[in-house]
Amino acid sequence: MLILITGASKGIGFEMVKFFSQNTNHLVIAVSRNIGPLKTYIRKENTNSVLAIKTDITNPDDLKKLFKSIKALNIGLDVIINNAGLLLNKPFDKITASELQLIYTTNVFAPFALVQLMLPLMNQTKGSHIVNISSMGGFQGSTKFSGLSAYSSSKAALCGLTESLAEELKPKRIAVNCLALGAVQTEMLSKAFPGYKAPITPKTMAEFICNFAITGHHFFNGKILPVSSTTP
Repeated sequence: MLILITGASKGIGFEMVKFFSQNTNHLVIAVSRNIGPLKTYIRKENTNSVLAIKTDITNPDDLKKLFKSIKALNIGLDVIINNAGLLLNKPFDKITASELQLIYTTNVFAPFALVQLMLPLMNQTKGSHIVNISSMGGFQGSTKFSGLSAYSSSKAALCGLTESLAEELKPKRIAVNCLALGAVQTEMLSKAFPGYKAPITPKTMAEFICNFAITGHHFFNGKILPVSSTTP
C-alpha cells in the first residue's frame, strides 16, 4: 500500500511512520517541514519502506512538488492521513488575525488543498481511505477548554469537511473519516499545557490510527469518531 502521512517527523506522525515501515508491503510517504528525524530513522533501520519528502503543506508550491514526486512513483495512493496540526492556547480576546489565519491554514486549508491535489493519484480500483485527524475539542458536545477557541473551531471545521468529502468522493470509491483524538502526550500538547500528563502515548495512539487507516473504510465513511478514554 502507498500511504501518505503529514506531520511525520515527530509525535504521533513519526510513530505512524515507524509502525507502517515494519511491513515491507507498505511504502510510506512521510511529509514534514523538518525531515531530519525521518532521514535518521531511515538510515538507522536501513529501510526502503519510507520516502521522506520535505514539504510545508501550507505552501502551494511545496504541495505541487509533492504531487509530482508521488505521481512519478506510478502507484495508486491508498491512504492519506492528514495528521499535521497546530495548537494554540491563548485567550480569545488576545488572538491576533495572523495567529487565527495560521491555525486555520494548517488545520483546515492545508488538508483541503492536499486532498484536492492528490485526488487524481488515489486508488479508485481497490478503493482508498482519507483519515483526518481532529480533536475532541472539535467534537460537538464535548467538554471545551478556555484558550482553545481557534484550535477547537478549526478542528470542528475539519470534521465538517470530512462529512462533505465523504459524500462527494463516494462515487470515486474514496472513503473519508475523521478521528477526534483525546489528549495524547505529544510535544505539541506539552508546549500548550506545560505540566499536564496525558493518559495516552503517541506510540499507542499511532498504532490505533494505523490499523484504522488500513481497515476502517470497510466499516465507516463520513464518520467523526471520538477516540478518547473519557466521556465528552
